[in-house]
Amino acid sequence: MKSILIVNGPNLNLTGKREPGLYGNETLESINAALKKKAEEQNINVSFFQSNCEGEIIDKIHTMTEDYDGGIINAGAYSHYSYAIRDAVSAVKKPFIEVHMSNIYAREEFRRHSVISAVCAGVVAGFGKDSYLLALYAIKDLI
Repeated sequence: MKSILIVNGPNLNLTGKREPGLYGNETLESINAALKKKAEEQNINVSFFQSNCEGEIIDKIHTMTEDYDGGIINAGAYSHYSYAIRDAVSAVKKPFIEVHMSNIYAREEFRRHSVISAVCAGVVAGFGKDSYLLALYAIKDLI
Protein backbone atom coordinates (compact mmCIF):
# COMPACT_ATOMS: atom_id res chain seq x y z
CA MET A 1 0.00 0.00 0.00
CA LYS A 2 1.30 3.46 -0.89
CA SER A 3 1.88 5.89 1.97
CA ILE A 4 1.78 9.68 2.08
CA LEU A 5 2.56 12.27 4.72
CA ILE A 6 0.41 15.36 5.15
CA VAL A 7 2.38 18.19 6.74
CA ASN A 8 0.71 21.26 8.22
CA GLY A 9 2.68 24.26 9.37
CA PRO A 10 2.21 27.13 11.80
CA ASN A 11 -1.22 28.16 13.04
CA LEU A 12 -3.01 25.39 11.19
CA ASN A 13 -3.72 23.79 14.56
CA LEU A 14 -6.12 26.75 14.99
CA THR A 15 -8.12 25.88 11.88
CA GLY A 16 -11.82 26.24 12.62
CA LYS A 17 -11.14 29.03 15.14
CA ARG A 18 -8.72 31.32 13.32
CA GLU A 19 -10.29 33.52 10.64
CA PRO A 20 -13.19 31.19 9.78
CA GLY A 21 -14.11 33.50 6.88
CA LEU A 22 -10.86 32.47 5.19
CA TYR A 23 -10.30 28.97 6.48
CA GLY A 24 -13.76 27.67 7.37
CA ASN A 25 -15.24 26.36 10.59
CA GLU A 26 -13.93 22.79 10.51
CA THR A 27 -11.03 21.85 12.73
CA LEU A 28 -7.82 20.37 11.40
CA GLU A 29 -8.77 17.14 13.16
CA SER A 30 -12.05 16.89 11.23
CA ILE A 31 -10.29 17.69 7.95
CA ASN A 32 -7.73 14.98 8.71
CA ALA A 33 -10.52 12.49 9.47
CA ALA A 34 -12.12 13.18 6.08
CA LEU A 35 -8.73 12.82 4.37
CA LYS A 36 -8.06 9.52 6.14
CA LYS A 37 -11.41 8.16 5.00
CA LYS A 38 -10.86 9.27 1.40
CA ALA A 39 -7.30 7.89 1.40
CA GLU A 40 -8.52 4.49 2.63
CA GLU A 41 -11.03 4.42 -0.23
CA GLN A 42 -8.08 4.90 -2.61
CA ASN A 43 -5.95 2.27 -0.85
CA ILE A 44 -3.47 4.88 0.41
CA ASN A 45 -2.04 4.98 3.91
CA VAL A 46 -1.95 8.55 5.23
CA SER A 47 -0.11 10.05 8.20
CA PHE A 48 -0.52 13.56 9.59
CA PHE A 49 1.95 15.99 11.12
CA GLN A 50 1.44 19.55 12.33
CA SER A 51 3.98 21.85 13.93
CA ASN A 52 4.44 25.54 14.54
CA CYS A 53 8.24 25.03 14.49
CA GLU A 54 10.24 25.15 11.28
CA GLY A 55 12.90 22.70 12.45
CA GLU A 56 10.33 20.09 13.47
CA ILE A 57 8.70 20.34 10.04
CA ILE A 58 12.08 19.88 8.36
CA ASP A 59 12.92 16.88 10.54
CA LYS A 60 9.59 15.25 9.69
CA ILE A 61 10.06 15.86 5.96
CA HIS A 62 13.45 14.12 6.23
CA THR A 63 11.62 10.93 7.27
CA MET A 64 10.05 10.85 3.82
CA THR A 65 13.07 9.07 2.34
CA GLU A 66 12.33 5.78 4.09
CA ASP A 67 8.76 5.99 5.29
CA TYR A 68 6.60 7.61 2.58
CA ASP A 69 5.96 7.60 -1.16
CA GLY A 70 4.89 11.25 -1.36
CA GLY A 71 3.55 14.19 0.56
CA ILE A 72 1.06 17.01 0.79
CA ILE A 73 2.26 20.19 2.48
CA ASN A 74 0.54 23.28 3.76
CA ALA A 75 3.49 25.13 5.22
CA GLY A 76 1.35 28.11 6.23
CA ALA A 77 3.34 31.32 6.43
CA TYR A 78 6.58 29.35 5.94
CA SER A 79 5.49 28.84 2.33
CA HIS A 80 6.46 32.42 1.59
CA TYR A 81 9.97 32.54 3.03
CA SER A 82 11.32 29.22 4.34
CA TYR A 83 14.09 28.18 2.02
CA ALA A 84 14.99 25.55 4.63
CA ILE A 85 11.61 23.80 4.20
CA ARG A 86 11.92 24.22 0.42
CA ASP A 87 15.32 22.54 0.50
CA ALA A 88 13.99 19.68 2.67
CA VAL A 89 11.12 19.04 0.23
CA SER A 90 13.58 19.06 -2.66
CA ALA A 91 16.12 16.84 -0.87
CA VAL A 92 13.83 13.89 -0.19
CA LYS A 93 13.14 13.34 -3.90
CA LYS A 94 9.49 12.41 -3.35
CA PRO A 95 6.50 14.08 -5.04
CA PHE A 96 4.76 16.78 -3.02
CA ILE A 97 1.59 18.75 -3.64
CA GLU A 98 1.50 22.18 -1.99
CA VAL A 99 -1.85 23.14 -0.46
CA HIS A 100 -3.40 26.41 0.66
CA MET A 101 -6.95 26.63 1.94
CA SER A 102 -7.26 30.27 0.88
CA ASN A 103 -6.51 31.71 -2.55
CA ILE A 104 -3.06 33.12 -1.79
CA TYR A 105 -3.11 35.05 -5.07
CA ALA A 106 -6.12 37.09 -3.92
CA ARG A 107 -4.56 38.00 -0.56
CA GLU A 108 -1.79 40.29 0.66
CA GLU A 109 1.16 40.81 -1.66
CA PHE A 110 3.60 38.89 0.56
CA ARG A 111 1.36 35.78 0.37
CA ARG A 112 1.29 35.71 -3.43
CA HIS A 113 4.67 34.03 -3.79
CA SER A 114 5.64 30.63 -2.44
CA VAL A 115 9.26 29.54 -2.35
CA ILE A 116 8.08 25.93 -1.94
CA SER A 117 5.97 25.74 -5.13
CA ALA A 118 8.97 25.34 -7.43
CA VAL A 119 9.95 22.02 -5.83
CA CYS A 120 6.42 20.60 -5.70
CA ALA A 121 4.64 18.65 -8.43
CA GLY A 122 1.65 20.98 -8.15
CA VAL A 123 -0.25 23.53 -6.08
CA VAL A 124 -3.89 23.53 -4.97
CA ALA A 125 -5.16 26.78 -3.46
CA GLY A 126 -8.42 28.48 -2.68
CA PHE A 127 -10.83 25.60 -2.09
CA GLY A 128 -10.85 25.56 1.70
CA LYS A 129 -10.72 22.07 3.19
CA ASP A 130 -11.34 20.64 -0.27
CA SER A 131 -7.87 21.83 -1.29
CA TYR A 132 -6.53 18.85 0.68
CA LEU A 133 -8.95 16.43 -0.99
CA LEU A 134 -7.98 17.71 -4.42
CA ALA A 135 -4.30 17.30 -3.53
CA LEU A 136 -4.96 13.73 -2.36
CA TYR A 137 -6.65 12.99 -5.68
CA ALA A 138 -3.69 14.50 -7.57
CA ILE A 139 -0.92 12.76 -5.67
CA LYS A 140 -2.29 9.25 -6.09
CA ASP A 141 -1.10 9.23 -9.71
CA LEU A 142 2.37 10.50 -8.73
CA ILE A 143 3.28 7.90 -6.12
